[in-house]
Amino acid sequence: MPLLSQRPSQPRITVILTFLMENWSPGKAPPYSPMTSPPKAGTEDRAGILWSNYGGRFGMARLVRTARRHGVFGTACINARSAELFPDTVRQIAAAGFEIAGHNYAQDQVLSGLSDSEEVALVRRSLDILTEVGGQRPVGWLSSTIATNERTAEVLKREGMLWHGDYNDMDLPGMIETPAGPIVGLPHSDFADNRVLRGAPIDWFTTYKDLFDFQYQQEPDSMINITMHGNFGGRPLMTAQLDKFLSYMGQFEGVWMPRHDELAEWTQAQGTPEVKLSHWYAP
Repeated sequence: MPLLSQRPSQPRITVILTFLMENWSPGKAPPYSPMTSPPKAGTEDRAGILWSNYGGRFGMARLVRTARRHGVFGTACINARSAELFPDTVRQIAAAGFEIAGHNYAQDQVLSGLSDSEEVALVRRSLDILTEVGGQRPVGWLSSTIATNERTAEVLKREGMLWHGDYNDMDLPGMIETPAGPIVGLPHSDFADNRVLRGAPIDWFTTYKDLFDFQYQQEPDSMINITMHGNFGGRPLMTAQLDKFLSYMGQFEGVWMPRHDELAEWTQAQGTPEVKLSHWYAP
């Protein structure tokens, strides 16, 4: 059975793809360096910086190409700095039919440590850059490191966002109330590709296969958010696992794979403050 970008009349399970394109501030590298021994204190981690550039140079293209080969789209959450460094990559992602969403300016500039005015300025700057590079203003946002504060959802709503993807206290999308009005909250992944950074990539496939089998069989109308980083998941050894998992899901009926904005629009159209768990029942 084919995977479905359009919502079927009776979907059995919803699966969304979150592809992350991340770069750090100038001279900074990811905290999880590809080297087993960290560089000397005060020394630039050049290996880490080059490693983070892989997503913009090769990784995101491989992830998007793999998803499209299976007939599905997803959402690319992109640091605005990444868009400045690799604008052609962002344009190609948009041209492939993927949604472009905000993901802070630089990966290390987390919202939780900013003042009110600093947070608003960072969100606006990030969205403006992505709009200029990608050709369309984003309607969704996933914060870097999922670091937010009590005002973030309101800030995003005031900036015209439809959805906010920083929630790890929910299984299904739902409406989040803010002083500026409701915004759709989307649950985040529990097991992203960087969990197997120094392990075996097959562990990622096994984990998601077990998760899919459990939810498909035991929890109809449930949801899975698959998160892959361009600088890691976009490498052949990890994208091979995504390709295999998409092929596996394609054997099942009723697998709906919308973009985040499409899922958010459907959630908003339900007209209820919260999507209830239809599979909540006594054992």
